[in-house]
Amino acid sequence: MLIDSHCHLDMVAEREDLDEVIARARRAEVSGMLTISTRLSTFPRVREIAALYEGVWCTVGIHPHQAGEEGQESPERLVELAADPLVVGIGESGLDYFYDSSPRDVQAQSFRAHIRAAQKTGLSLVVHARDADEDVAAILREEYEAGGPYGCVMHCFSSGRGLAEAALALGFYISFSGIVTFKNSHELRAIASDVPLERLLIETDAPYLAPVPKRGKPNEPSYVSYTADFLAEHLGISRAELGRRTRENFFRLFDRAQLPRQSAP
Repeated sequence: MLIDSHCHLDMVAEREDLDEVIARARRAEVSGMLTISTRLSTFPRVREIAALYEGVWCTVGIHPHQAGEEGQESPERLVELAADPLVVGIGESGLDYFYDSSPRDVQAQSFRAHIRAAQKTGLSLVVHARDADEDVAAILREEYEAGGPYGCVMHCFSSGRGLAEAALALGFYISFSGIVTFKNSHELRAIASDVPLERLLIETDAPYLAPVPKRGKPNEPSYVSYTADFLAEHLGISRAELGRRTRENFFRLFDRAQLPRQSAP
């Protein structure tokens, strides 16, 4: 059984029948999905989807692209919304210097607010990082040293080795998406080889970044099975072992999440 540790089911639902998407995920032995918030204004829809389906949970947060419109200066609103039992994590938040959709100082301010919300709630943080490795690492470390430990996953990891090592040194997790299956992702696969199995997660980031052999098509949670197959072979372990380890890691990191009894590991 697999867990898709990061998807956007509200966005998937804009183009697909969500009942069918969930059914395909179940047939692919994906027993749980974490649907991710990118705006507070759309959080009610994200939360609604988590309430509709067993084995689906959600986060609350603002993507760095939306930080200019909805970014938080302090953690209070995030903490308030995170009291909902369906919310198991904070984010996604972070820094994106590739698109620069929001001013960098505003991204950083909102990122720090999300980290502080994770510290206050005890819920783990979901981090987006693109072309901002040094600043992401610095902020994660500064907030850790100032406010204390917090759980964290570097989602859809496609950054350099330095950020991976900085995150692992703080006790954080690394999540790989379909990008790791792409032909030219040699450096990323080398990094994956060095991530301890107890810190590894897998995800789709659906509807984006479908793995080989579905690359170029809209992504969905069932496709996490292709990433699992690829990573298991790359790491020299069985698919069952990879599924067990990443599932255990997910529930350790997002410890408010619980599967229905019949699907429990």
